[in-house]
Amino acid sequence: MLRRQFLNRLGLGLGASFLATKQALAFASASSKDSSGFPSSEPISPADWKALRDLFPLTRDYIQLATFLLASHPKPVADAINYHRKALDENPADYWHSQYLTIDGDIAKSAADYMGGDPKCIALTDSTTMGLGLVYSGLLLKPDEEILHTTHDHYSTDMSLAHRAKRTGAKVRQIDLYENAWEVSVDDVCTRLKSSIQPQTRVFACTWVHSSTGVKLPVSAMADVIKDINKSRGEDEQILFCVDGVHGFGIEDQDVSKLGCDFFIAGTHKWIFGPRGTGVIWGTEQAWQRSEVVIPSFSASYDVWLGNLSQDKVPVGEHMTPGGFHSFEHRWALPEAFKLHQQLGKANVQQRIHQLNTQTKEGLAKMSHVKLHTPMATEISSGLVCFEVDGMHPEEVVKTLHGKGVIMSNTPYRKTYARFAPSLINNEQEIDKALAEVSSLG
Repeated sequence: MLRRQFLNRLGLGLGASFLATKQALAFASASSKDSSGFPSSEPISPADWKALRDLFPLTRDYIQLATFLLASHPKPVADAINYHRKALDENPADYWHSQYLTIDGDIAKSAADYMGGDPKCIALTDSTTMGLGLVYSGLLLKPDEEILHTTHDHYSTDMSLAHRAKRTGAKVRQIDLYENAWEVSVDDVCTRLKSSIQPQTRVFACTWVHSSTGVKLPVSAMADVIKDINKSRGEDEQILFCVDGVHGFGIEDQDVSKLGCDFFIAGTHKWIFGPRGTGVIWGTEQAWQRSEVVIPSFSASYDVWLGNLSQDKVPVGEHMTPGGFHSFEHRWALPEAFKLHQQLGKANVQQRIHQLNTQTKEGLAKMSHVKLHTPMATEISSGLVCFEVDGMHPEEVVKTLHGKGVIMSNTPYRKTYARFAPSLINNEQEIDKALAEVSSLG
């Protein structure tokens, strides 16, 4: 049965129950039960890091310095997931039909409230990798055109671009934006970028914060370089600026629509503390016109196919959001993660993560047996700290510290480093203890 027929047949009899369901979804943050049985809102206070830590079921048997990999669900997010899961388990058809016509738009609105931009330009995904694959697989390219990206990008960017180039005949070229992460500078990055752009370059892709070194690229300054070059180009020769923003998203106090890029792609199950299996893509309206749909949407685009609507009436973000059935209880709980960060305060979040990372870098820099690779300045670094310990392979460092009660990681690249990722769930005492364990390796 088509959705329009189904909804019409439901009629007014179920309208009241659907309204009640929508009202029940309006809860936020850590919850208790009110008299109706629905979770009630208990907002967290701005910059209350101890209260935030208490929202997570994370074991306290370890110092957690790798939570950026995949977030534990804080209580408001877990409560929302459980609420949606229960409703879907009890009556999946009715509950799905009561939500799906509007809920993606509501989620995009909550994302825009947090990240900036117009909700209609935000698409929902399951991860950063899916977002990269969707954007890059849809790029409109000709065989004589070029995709430029960097040697510092993750496998997901590298392969998504390589696959698209293979299908279109376009060329892919990589550049170094720095040779030594410790010595990176804004001017040098911008100079290297400018000198690398060629007449046939149509796409420049990069990563905001490098999980390989901890370097945070000066994206706004780089955007100015591209903007200046685009001024002298025709409409069909404009360079599209695409950013994998996942390791700055949830840290930096930034409106992504003012960052200067054309596409911003990020998972929301890392620094944002969103439900596992969620992500977003923001793009300008002009940028979306240069990337085709890869997976059919289940949005109002379905009505276009049915002949009931014209495509110009469909928000571009909904049109680009992959259709099909997802882990809806997770996607529909995503607004709670954005609300939690907004209650803490974006400026507070940025200050706190930079504070803990600076403490970490300063401690490591004092150790004669440690080589720190991540820049000290917050202008060109964010939430990741990469380093080497003399005489030890990074995997050995990770294993040794795990035995000492510290969970960390090493970078998954050809050249690998040990890596700390101090986040909002950490405190100064934990950083000191982790540093002491590294110091004992000398």
